[in-house]
Amino acid sequence: MIEIRNLTKRFGSYTAVADLSLEIPDGEIFGFLGPNGAGKTTTIKIMAGLMRPNAGLVRIEGVDLMADPRRAKELVGYVPDRPFLYDKLSARETLSFTAGLFGVEPARGRERAEELLALFALLPWADELVESYSHGMKQRLTLACALLHRPRVLLVDEPMVGLDPRGALLVKELLRRFAAGGGTVFLSTHSLEVAEELCQRVGILHQGRLCALGTPEELRRSVGTEAGGRLAEVFLRLTGGAEMPGNLGDLAL
Repeated sequence: MIEIRNLTKRFGSYTAVADLSLEIPDGEIFGFLGPNGAGKTTTIKIMAGLMRPNAGLVRIEGVDLMADPRRAKELVGYVPDRPFLYDKLSARETLSFTAGLFGVEPARGRERAEELLALFALLPWADELVESYSHGMKQRLTLACALLHRPRVLLVDEPMVGLDPRGALLVKELLRRFAAGGGTVFLSTHSLEVAEELCQRVGILHQGRLCALGTPEELRRSVGTEAGGRLAEVFLRLTGGAEMPGNLGDLAL
């Protein structure tokens, strides 16, 4: 379970996240949508303990992130929008390093690493340096690192970027199974199709503020969109983006 209360983050005079409150129960895949610069990644970095808010609180499975950051981080698996890995380590070494960070007993860590390498089809390259990996392979290894210590909460920022169709299907199924097992998924994505396919509820952030919250069908009703209509139309209406950002006119393409 994730609980966010009155979360605010400012950078100088600019407010990136303004008085955000959310509650995501166990077993839910929650979609976090918004235009570029809306504050989504800032919110996730605060939840992952990588950034301190100016105000508000975050609780992970009842643990206050500010009061007990170590315990809260033990409960979280974080997948950033850009994989950050050490290029001079192999996949096995990366997973071993990650296990050490989370205090996973070495034998259990090795066993879990082999399971995840097989799951993400990385076994043939397990001893190759990460610098030789494609972006999609790095993304799969980052997901493996996030799952290695068996977290209760997954914070996932744009997980499908760089994945081929087979990899994307694997990640979708993995997120469904994680939630079905009682875990909580906080999923930030620009893909409205992914959000509609996976998420029980969706929150839309605009200029740092939560402007809509509910099931996809509830959001459709809130803007008068027909049942079964595209979530993209709802998103554009709620974020003021229904019109093209510029006039293409007679521009030759």
